[in-house]
Amino acid sequence: MIVGLCRVELRVPMSQSLKNKRGVLKSMINRIKNRFNVSISEVAKHDDLKLASLGIVTVSCDRIYVEKLLNKVLDYIEANYIEVQLLDESIEFI
Repeated sequence: MIVGLCRVELRVPMSQSLKNKRGVLKSMINRIKNRFNVSISEVAKHDDLKLASLGIVTVSCDRIYVEKLLNKVLDYIEANYIEVQLLDESIEFI
């Protein structure tokens, strides 16, 4: 069993309030969950107006599948969410 963990650091430059930031993130999180069947959640920087840290996890018996899926999620974020900037990403396998 391979567990793939991706940590994503985002900037939400147009956010003027926590409510606005959480609305953007909630929409993005729900779409990613439904499209890619991964677990995703905001894991840090909850009280920062402009920054967010997301954790994305998936499990499979194939490491290559896990890596490709997590890279597809990152590509999807970059291509479809112009209101957020991808600052940093890291992928680990357990």
